[in-house]
Amino acid sequence: MQIRCMQTSSEFITTLRKTCKSITQIQQLHAQTLTRGLFSLHPSLLLTQILHSFTFPNPQATTAATIPSGDGDGGHCIITYTDKIFNLIPEPSAFNYNSIIRVHTLRRSPRTAVIFFSRMRRESVSPDSHTFPFVLKACGQLGNSISLAKSLHSVLLKFGFSVDVFVCNTLACTYCRGGEFDGALKVFEGSLFRDVVSYNVMIDGLVKAGEVDRALKMFDEMPQRDAVSWGTILAGCAKSNRCIEAVELFDRMLDLRVVFDNVALVSALSACAQLGELAKGKKIHDHIKQNEIKLDSYLGTALVDLYSKCGCIETAKDVFRSCPKKNVSLWNAMLAGLAMHGDGISLLQYFSRMVENSVESDGVTILGVLVGCSHSGLINEAKKIFSEMESVYKVQRELKHYGCMADLLGRAGLINEAIDMIKDMPMRGDVFVWGGLLGGCKIHGNLEIAEVAAKHVMEVKPEDGGVYSVLAHMYANSNRWEDLVKVRRLRDCRWGIKKNAGVSLIELGGVAHEFVSGDCLHDCTFEIYSVLNGLELNQYEVP
Repeated sequence: MQIRCMQTSSEFITTLRKTCKSITQIQQLHAQTLTRGLFSLHPSLLLTQILHSFTFPNPQATTAATIPSGDGDGGHCIITYTDKIFNLIPEPSAFNYNSIIRVHTLRRSPRTAVIFFSRMRRESVSPDSHTFPFVLKACGQLGNSISLAKSLHSVLLKFGFSVDVFVCNTLACTYCRGGEFDGALKVFEGSLFRDVVSYNVMIDGLVKAGEVDRALKMFDEMPQRDAVSWGTILAGCAKSNRCIEAVELFDRMLDLRVVFDNVALVSALSACAQLGELAKGKKIHDHIKQNEIKLDSYLGTALVDLYSKCGCIETAKDVFRSCPKKNVSLWNAMLAGLAMHGDGISLLQYFSRMVENSVESDGVTILGVLVGCSHSGLINEAKKIFSEMESVYKVQRELKHYGCMADLLGRAGLINEAIDMIKDMPMRGDVFVWGGLLGGCKIHGNLEIAEVAAKHVMEVKPEDGGVYSVLAHMYANSNRWEDLVKVRRLRDCRWGIKKNAGVSLIELGGVAHEFVSGDCLHDCTFEIYSVLNGLELNQYEVP
């Protein structure tokens, strides 16, 4: 669209704010004001307005130009143009410096933003309450920026901005991003004024540091909470495997009629998936439908994951089909679900559709396909996809992919082929690579290779108790009793060895029942074992 400039400064500003949608249109307007002599009348004012139009991250909200980030040619042109505009301003004010610092922060050019702040100080231009949040955000984008954050902390104290809640919140957030939680806590505790954002920053920092108990305590102490507060603490509980607490928090949200965002919904669905709480997950899905919440890729991914893990693969497919936009995470969830259910044929069909739809695969995609092929016995298909990972799908092979192939080849009895693959790996094998080979050796009774694989597992992860059990079992089957005694003694004399107990969950009547291998804690333990013993006694009887 052609931009036409009027004759006065006010008309120029109105056109700039309401009409210009791109960098090209701003430059058209700039050129017209130069040719009509308008800039000679009010150069500072008009240059300031042009510079300020680049400071909005969401152009639609302010009609600022749609500007790409600083990575790439488009972003570089924008930065060059704004820098030239700034340098044309005769005596830049704090507002001008704030604008150029914010431009570079938004365009992911943090070093230049900090350089402009240093220039501002050299020119004796006093910063205001907007300067520090902008430059602190730039600081947070830099790696190893704690020393810079501390320097900025000293400067803002000198200017008396420690009483500004917005400045303190941004400073605390910068400390948290840099892993300096103690510094963030000092800022928080020293703040004269705290709002809901202050608490949200601290809770987010605690969650990311793995301090979920402290995060919950601070959450309970909050005088008021918003959707971000609930979403952050819910996500923290779900990611730290405290799924029961996550579901309880979600129930509290419903009881209090909190208006929550998609972060809370995704976290609650993730917790339900991990717990196998299908009934609760369905209720959340019903809530999404009743409130006409848009089913985006992230919500769709959480629902597909829930229904897949709870055995409802057809419902997972329905959810997948109903999502209008499908990103790689949603495709990965669907592929993982099909792999989990051993439907290798459907999995390969979905993978082909993903490729046809030009969705770029990642490491998780290929891993899901390989696992599905392994569970379905599709050996040749898996070998083909593995060989084409880097050349066709542009996905770098990682240890997890080699581990999956070692498991697949081992299960298929292709022990020598698995050994050749491991020898050709560009990196050392980990516990999953050697463990996969060991599992195959156990299935096919290859004790010689099993001893080699077990030795590597013990070197990589000496505390893994499973490897000793596998070896002991294989020695017993081969009547090698002396070796059996040796491996058990080795296990007993090594400190810190542990074997994770198997756990299963079943849901009956809306109640989830958990069973741990070897325990007797369930209320119906006696009845359960009576039935199991009866089945064992009668399993060989011919009707």
